[in-house]
Amino acid sequence: MRAMTYHGAHDVRVETVPDPKLEAADDIILRVTATAICGSDLHLYRGKIPTVEHGDIFGHEFMGIVEETGPGVTAVQRGDRVVIPFVIACGDCFFCQQELYAACETTNEGPGAALNKKMIPPPAALFGYSRLYGGIPGGQAELVRVPKANTGPFKVPGTLSDEKVLFLSDILPTAWQAVINAGVVQGSSLAIYGAGPVGLLTAACARMLGAEQIFMVDHHQYRLDYAQRTYGVIPINFDEDDDPADTITSQTPGHRGVDAVVDAVGLEAKGSTTETVMATLKLEGSSGKALRQCIAAVRRGGVVSVPGVYAGFIHGFMFGDAFDKGLTFKMGQTHVQRFLPELLGYIETGKLQPEAIITHRLSLEQAAEGYKIFNKKQEECRKVILTPGGSDVSLAQLDETTPFAPAT
Repeated sequence: MRAMTYHGAHDVRVETVPDPKLEAADDIILRVTATAICGSDLHLYRGKIPTVEHGDIFGHEFMGIVEETGPGVTAVQRGDRVVIPFVIACGDCFFCQQELYAACETTNEGPGAALNKKMIPPPAALFGYSRLYGGIPGGQAELVRVPKANTGPFKVPGTLSDEKVLFLSDILPTAWQAVINAGVVQGSSLAIYGAGPVGLLTAACARMLGAEQIFMVDHHQYRLDYAQRTYGVIPINFDEDDDPADTITSQTPGHRGVDAVVDAVGLEAKGSTTETVMATLKLEGSSGKALRQCIAAVRRGGVVSVPGVYAGFIHGFMFGDAFDKGLTFKMGQTHVQRFLPELLGYIETGKLQPEAIITHRLSLEQAAEGYKIFNKKQEECRKVILTPGGSDVSLAQLDETTPFAPAT
């Protein structure tokens, strides 16, 4: 089969590799019909995540048709059209029974990303995300072995296009969990740091839940412009405003700050010179710039929700300020399976239109070009989807005039 493989920082190639095979009774083999490049994939692409090896197949946002099933699979059958959650969960352990699927304690045989060795076992395995998360080959390929197929694959109706449901695999549930963790309700005020795919869908979900005031901070003006006209956010360009938190609080009643903040940036936030040097010397794993801004922008008693990926130590966390303000932090990988039926309903009724953020449709053979475009934010790229098995197609931007469909 053909698959996108890693060969070093900024070096990915589409190559012919062996087809996957069933390894356990509850495995399936999936023929991929659509996959996507995620912002989290860029951490791997840039060489920021350890234990990535040459030849690894990336990709944790994908869907397709069930081609083969193991003898223990009862939830799906050959020919079913399914979306695959990026989290691999057993469905039976202590955490899965509480619908905390990303904390599954049985699927990850890797070391885990935590530096605290007392955190044993590691959290759930993830598709295409290094040996830290199980070393399971990802979905930027023609075929994928899907473990724990009685818990993961989610059947979707044939009446909906791949583009409408593909993001159920990761970024839509991730955005949804972010706003749920943030406690967004009718009339809420919210600030979102990061206008990438997760940040944009966070704005969509927050609007649907009735958020009244949404600030969005990013340093790419084209993404802010899109978010403003599509989701009605108040845009703040980080390159033009050296203290977005101050700008945000000044526009809230009593200058108290917003009810909640979502950090959709994560470990590669543009930090200070000190943080850049410390990261280069491996003295810290993540930039704390976005988190410091979040702590400053939220009101006392507010919530900081963190869907952005972090790793290792963070310089200047400002824990004292968080304590003084009585903040609640909610964070972590997404418990994808928990949210899928509800989110599919919103898609079917048109209340959520996640496909609106797509700008580039490419064939799998063009994956390396897709990574380059997405990484460098060329051609006003917001989201790249890849189609295995097809001939090369030209880069194409979709119509951006489709408005957000508000809740009725």
